[in-house]
This record gives sequence, C-alpha cells and structure tokens, in this order.
Amino acid sequence: MTATTPSPTFTTQFDTSNQEFLAAGVFRPRSIADIADDLRLLRDGMELVKGVFYVNLKRVTHMNSTAFHALTRVLVDASRSRPELQIVVVVSSVVTWATQMFRHLSELSPNITMEIYDSAFYPGQTFVENQSFIPILRTQTKMTWRHEREILPRHGLRSGMAIADICCGIGDFAMLVRKEFNPARIVALDHSVASLEYARSVADKFCVRDIEYTFGDASQMLFESDQFDFVTCRHSLQIFDRPELLLRELYRICKPGGRVYITNEKNSHCLGEPRADSIQWTYTEVAKLFRHFDMDVEIGPKGSRLLRDAGFEDVKIESFMVTNLDGDPQEFADIIQAWEDVYAGEMAVKRGDSPEFIKRFRQGFADHIFSALHPRGYAGWPIWATSGRKPL
Repeated sequence: MTATTPSPTFTTQFDTSNQEFLAAGVFRPRSIADIADDLRLLRDGMELVKGVFYVNLKRVTHMNSTAFHALTRVLVDASRSRPELQIVVVVSSVVTWATQMFRHLSELSPNITMEIYDSAFYPGQTFVENQSFIPILRTQTKMTWRHEREILPRHGLRSGMAIADICCGIGDFAMLVRKEFNPARIVALDHSVASLEYARSVADKFCVRDIEYTFGDASQMLFESDQFDFVTCRHSLQIFDRPELLLRELYRICKPGGRVYITNEKNSHCLGEPRADSIQWTYTEVAKLFRHFDMDVEIGPKGSRLLRDAGFEDVKIESFMVTNLDGDPQEFADIIQAWEDVYAGEMAVKRGDSPEFIKRFRQGFADHIFSALHPRGYAGWPIWATSGRKPL
C-alpha cells in the first residue's frame, strides 16, 4: 500500500512495504501550511511502523529553510516520543546541501542517522574512478573516435540535437561531439568529482562554455523526462552491477523518437599476435576478475538484448576493433599499460590472488604491449556500439 500527496513541484509518498517516506522535487514552501499534508503523511507513516523508518530524500533537488526546519522538527519529535524507532534519512551526494544540512540530526537525537546512498555508487567504483586512469582515458577516446565519428551518424546523431552524454568521464567525448556535430545543447554528467574537475579545466583551457558539465547519479538522474534527442552512455553499463537501472534512466530522459547510444566491450576478445595464447589467457581472466567485483566487461554483444528489454525499438548494433594500427602504436601500448596497473596492480591484489597468478596475469599484458609495438605485430581491442529508439 502506498499513500501519495502531490504539490506543483514536490511529491511525497509513504510506502508501507518498505517503511519508507519518499520525497522528490523542489521543496520550497512559503509557509509550513503549504506542506501540512506532506508533514501529516510523514507523521502518520511513522506511527504505523516498527523497527527502522526510512526518510528517502535522494530525489529532492532543492529545499529551503522552512521545509528543512519543519521536517527535522517532525523527525526529532518522533525520535523522542518513540526512542525504540530508528530513523534513517537517506540523501545523495549529488545534492550537496542535503549532506550538509542533515548530518547534524544525530547530534539532536541518537536514533536518527543519515546515509549517503551513493557514497559507494557501484562495487567497482574505487577502481574505475582511480585518478591515475584519467590521462589514459583521453588516449582511449582519441583511438575510439576514429571509428565512432563514422558510426554515430548511422545511429541517428546529426547537427542541432539536444544531446546528453551520461557517465561522461573526463568529458573528452562530449568535446569531440560538440566540435563535429554542432549540437543545440549538450549536457555531460558523471559521478566522479575528479573526472568532472578535469573536464571543466580542459573546457576552460579551450574557452568552451557551452557544455553543461553536471555532477550526478546516472541511475537516479535529476533531469526532467523526455529532454534529449540523443543520449550516449559509453563504456559504462559494463561497470555497474545493475545496468538495467541505468537503461531505465537513459530511456526516461530521451525524447520519444530519440535514440540512446551505448558502447561496451567484450574483454575476452582482446587479441594480439605474436604471443596470442598468453594474451588470450590474460583477457579471459580480466573478464573473471571484473565479474568478481560485480562488473561485466563481456557485455558488448549483449547490448541489443539489453536495449530491447528496456523498451527500445529499431535497435542497431555493430562492432569495431581498435588496433595498434589506429595511429601511433605507442598510444595503444600506453592503454594496455594503464589496464595492467589497475587490473593486476590493484584489482587482483584486492581479490587476494597469489603472487604466481599475478605474475602470469601481468605477462599477458606485457605480451599485448609487445604485439602492439612489434613491427609486424597486431593488437586489438573490440568494442560494440548499440543504439535504440524510444517509441513515440
């Protein structure tokens, strides 16, 4: 059973099954009377539950002092009248005021706590958002762009569109799309503060003012629905433990008739010659390593099914191979070295792999670099590009 009370820019619900009061939108009442129904719903909800009561504010984008003081008064009063009830206020790091305002509640009442639900956004976050990865990301994008600039128009990208680049990383792809396709609007969102700071610094260096870099949670975006003609999400579904949540949000923010474009890898298909067997073994182990941390770097060919399952139609899928022949072979080798540093130097160690395993694991990366730099060698990294249209 769920009770709901709406207002023009703010909604609240009480979910009895989860013992959770949920709020969303802009919470800026002129007086307490404006939110009397919302506060009543909150009080009534707390009267009905035992154990733990959740106050979910992660979708509240703004809150004024009137709302904050009224809400905290209800929570503190309830915590004192019912000391056996544990009250958990759930906020998002995306909305910085929330963590600042609500972190002091525990000082007022010991049975009120605050949780930042996206402090551990996904299981592999500490590895993927490693700052040492930032420099190599530009090289990766430069090498994939040679292919994607030709692929994107086949998937519906053209000039004058409103574009969202979700999980944008350091923003280099957004910069390239802006230059090549001249969008009417381009928004780039990511959950890594370090990556966004880097993206903004590069944009400032080149006097780019029209990319809207935004800090946000891709699985709970604060964008309005049906906003963008073309939504991209590159190399990201593969690192989340629940990619369907991201696809749901990509679908939501895309306009009816617009398209969502994703790219993902199948790491076990990385290849090289000479020393093919060693390279093959290592990248098969990479896939297993990522699965250990609830990530799936084999997701590439699954893109078509995932988009169809999410409700998209007219799904298109194609693959391309980034190789050591796409420009300077040393750039390809640099990418592999960065992978080795994180995969063998951090992830395998965190998993608890033996020194013998890690030595063999590293050898495969070294052999891939050897194949990339060998004058007659060949090294490849396969990527799948998939897009689907949101039905009208």
